[in-house]
Amino acid sequence: MNRRLAVLATVLLLPVLAGCAPSAPREPEQEGSAGPASRTPASAQTNASTPTPEPDAVVGTVVRFTSDRTTIDVTIGEDSAAVRDFLSMLPLETSFEDLSGREKIGYLPRELTVDGSPGSDPEDGDLIYYTPWGNLGFYYDAAGVGYSDATLHLGTYEATPEQLALLEGGTVTIEVVG
Repeated sequence: MNRRLAVLATVLLLPVLAGCAPSAPREPEQEGSAGPASRTPASAQTNASTPTPEPDAVVGTVVRFTSDRTTIDVTIGEDSAAVRDFLSMLPLETSFEDLSGREKIGYLPRELTVDGSPGSDPEDGDLIYYTPWGNLGFYYDAAGVGYSDATLHLGTYEATPEQLALLEGGTVTIEVVG
């Protein structure tokens, strides 16, 4: 009888003792994660953010702005933190309005990461990001506007002021098309 009790006690206590045994060190929990990184096998762990494109893949990317009345394509002309962050947000929807008879502006859902992004001297036909306000701007009358570290060049477009005006008054979808 004592032997049966000993076997029964061993069988019942084995899982409990196994849980107390030392195991491989756990990876620390990462801020913002749902739990320890060790809960997900390394082969299944992925970066949840949009992959960062290679430099050659950024320059020349075509971003389309579409309203119910017009479509305007912008060609990305340089590789910067601001451009990469902008592309990572797409597709998105926003609206545009005129600002001072110089540009059409629209606001992004959040500010862009701009670390190390160079300022610019905007020209007609430039799509810019203005850091103090967090807005995109299609310049169509940049006469007299000079260089600013706060004006970041994103790309260039070919459209008339009349075509740009068709972006106003409704939702504009912004997406990568090429």
